[in-house]
Amino acid sequence: MLGMGAGRWEEDMSHLLALLFHQGVLDEHFMQLQQLQDESSPNFVSEVISIYFRESEKLLRNIRTLLLDRECTDYRKIGVYLNHLMGSSSSIGANLVRNVCVAFRAASEHCNWAGCLRSLAVLEHEYCYLKNKLHELFQVCYIQTICMHSS
Repeated sequence: MLGMGAGRWEEDMSHLLALLFHQGVLDEHFMQLQQLQDESSPNFVSEVISIYFRESEKLLRNIRTLLLDRECTDYRKIGVYLNHLMGSSSSIGANLVRNVCVAFRAASEHCNWAGCLRSLAVLEHEYCYLKNKLHELFQVCYIQTICMHSS
């Protein structure tokens, strides 16, 4: 019975990954990240993703703070934060978040406050979706690991 459960979890994981790739949420860099994980570092991907989310939260908070002060918005600094977020998103394969950052950066380069606010809303939405789906994926992976060790 456990073996059948493990097969189901593996299938769920494959479906979720396929969905995220189909939606453009993830790209090939995520697969490359997964290939770096092995028996000597079984939690490599989840650790890298945890660092990504921890650092990204800081960047988003800084961007939000800068945009809240409409009179003194530092668009150059917003661009710097977006470049960091784009780079780290690209390195883990967070394709959709990276693409939203590119559009957001264009708004910040034009000192378009309203465009930046709209871009921030889209960025936060896509970021939350990514975070929730990767959390779901890691839960499936964790359950699959437990099932494999129990059989």
